[in-house]
Amino acid sequence: MAWVFLVIAGFFEMFGVAMIHRWNQNRNWKSISFIIVGFGASFLFLAFAMESLPMGIAYAVWTGIGASGGAVIGMLIYGEPKEWRRIIFIFMILSATVGLKLVS
Repeated sequence: MAWVFLVIAGFFEMFGVAMIHRWNQNRNWKSISFIIVGFGASFLFLAFAMESLPMGIAYAVWTGIGASGGAVIGMLIYGEPKEWRRIIFIFMILSATVGLKLVS
């Protein structure tokens, strides 16, 4: 169940990052509320996951999901460049995260 919590935390992290972009476009209470909910839920589910997963693994996976997911959201939704080099580096982040889990 800890891994499920960790993936949920990562998705809320991606949501929070996307809402920061929204905040930069439209500064209102709704935008800031979404940021607070997104990151609050992300930290809550990360804490649940860390009850049984080692901190280093949990944090690396959470960060990897958030960083790569944020980059993908930027490319798909917000029109950021979709260069092959960016995609390779996203895969490198995900590969490093999986590799860390495999050697632990």
